[in-house]
Amino acid sequence: MPFKRFTQANPLLTLGLIVAAWLLLPTALKTLARASFFELTAPVTLAASRVRDLQDFWALRARSRTELIEAGRDLARVNASFELAVQQNGELRAEVARLEELLRLPPLRDHRLEHARVARRDFSGWWQRIVIRKGRDHGIPAGAPVVFSGGVVGRVAEVHATTAVVELISSPTMRLAGVVEGDTRPISFQGGVNPTLAPPRGVVELMPLDIIANPAAPKRLVTAGFGGVFPPGLTLGTIVRADLASDGLFKSGEVELDPRLGTLTEVSVLVPVAPPPAPVRPAP
Repeated sequence: MPFKRFTQANPLLTLGLIVAAWLLLPTALKTLARASFFELTAPVTLAASRVRDLQDFWALRARSRTELIEAGRDLARVNASFELAVQQNGELRAEVARLEELLRLPPLRDHRLEHARVARRDFSGWWQRIVIRKGRDHGIPAGAPVVFSGGVVGRVAEVHATTAVVELISSPTMRLAGVVEGDTRPISFQGGVNPTLAPPRGVVELMPLDIIANPAAPKRLVTAGFGGVFPPGLTLGTIVRADLASDGLFKSGEVELDPRLGTLTEVSVLVPVAPPPAPVRPAP
């Protein structure tokens, strides 16, 4: 009874004791508790996501026949363009393989695409994350890059049995190396502090002085391919401003990211695939 009256009279002190007890717990116990809580709430997240998909399905069923015919025509045009791009991609892959064999270069790390639906979005000023409906059971590893038709989405931060947490490139904790399209010098990219309803933006640092970017003449920023995580050439965003940094040696600027990052419904995870063993060459 005295403890109950004490906690009722001092709610802030009780909250402070709970926070202190949590901070004093070992890191292993905190990680286990967080993972257990995520696994317990995962069925609710997946169920809510599937209910939204069902609502979208019945909403599409209510469309008129004319709208469906027009959508089919648009889809046929997209498929024709996609088939042409697939043929060009096959030719480019064959040319790359020929050059690798000619120059005796090791093959680049390959990936397979694992498509996943977005189950939940978790946006704040401190992080930008989404939860997808695939995880460890589908072979998705932590740290795998995530992409969509507009370029890079982010990187897999946490993996659970049936879900995974993806940290978006708009998150302030996301850093990676990029290059301006047509240039080879690396630039440091980092996500920005993005309000919930504002367009996503990032920042670049260590930009060479001769690169000029402004709203009238923006520069496309792509992945550099360093570190072996993100393949080179994937779109990060558009540099719309570049100013001289405080040290006077480099420039820093602002990157405009794809506005669809906050409304994605499906993404693709690039799961690394081990390259086949190189053939053993006979000794001369």
